[in-house]
Amino acid sequence: MAKGKVSFDEKYCKGCGLCVEVCPMKIIKLNTEATNEKGYNPATVVDMDKCIGCASCAMMCPDVVITVERN
Repeated sequence: MAKGKVSFDEKYCKGCGLCVEVCPMKIIKLNTEATNEKGYNPATVVDMDKCIGCASCAMMCPDVVITVERN
């Protein structure tokens, strides 16, 4: 199975949570311990080893802050 690596441009993430809802592996969450300069809790991946690189999160993101790499 393909593996993926997800990264977020946390500076522009508005913490809408759409990526959290659409992730089939349920490995994305909003980081309640961090706040970006706009005052939002940015999204983060809690277990990158489980990422399958499907890019559902990136396709759902209205602000295009998610990058998915596949290996």
